[in-house]
Amino acid sequence: MRADARRNHERLLTEARVTFAEQGADAPLEEIARRAGVGIGTLYRHFPTRAELLSAVFQEALAELLHRSGELAEAEEPCRALVEWLRALIAHAGEYRGLAHALMSASYDRSSALAQCSEPLRAAGERLLGRAREAGQVRADVSIGDLMQLTNAIALAAEQCPKDTALADRLLALTLRGIKD
Repeated sequence: MRADARRNHERLLTEARVTFAEQGADAPLEEIARRAGVGIGTLYRHFPTRAELLSAVFQEALAELLHRSGELAEAEEPCRALVEWLRALIAHAGEYRGLAHALMSASYDRSSALAQCSEPLRAAGERLLGRAREAGQVRADVSIGDLMQLTNAIALAAEQCPKDTALADRLLALTLRGIKD
């Protein structure tokens, strides 16, 4: 990538993070391009779809979630490790209004750029879930796909009630009562 193209790419990512944080995952792409000082065509050359832009924005958070799952993979209490990681997923999905919905939709569209983000998360979560199952702390019929959908649903519900800051934790606690063996 040429130096000017690299600068445009970085400015677009920076402004996308800020704009998505302020306005949600459905923020107008034209606004992001304007803030980055480029035309909409430049944005689309770098990120042909909204999902690809969202995916690029969330690579840093993805790396943090994957790193955290690696740390938790050796925890003495596998179920507690799984719960801690699920809380981190909920926090991530709740960072940007509309992200939880986009992630839920992406789980059904394997060709989506966001689905490509979820695959490494799914594998990391499967390792944590497997350890909790082996320890007899989680039912055998619980899948990581179901848990990831539940975390997105919890983040989506919490997004709808921003004044109730404890809602996500309450909903996760209710969910967890249903997965334990």
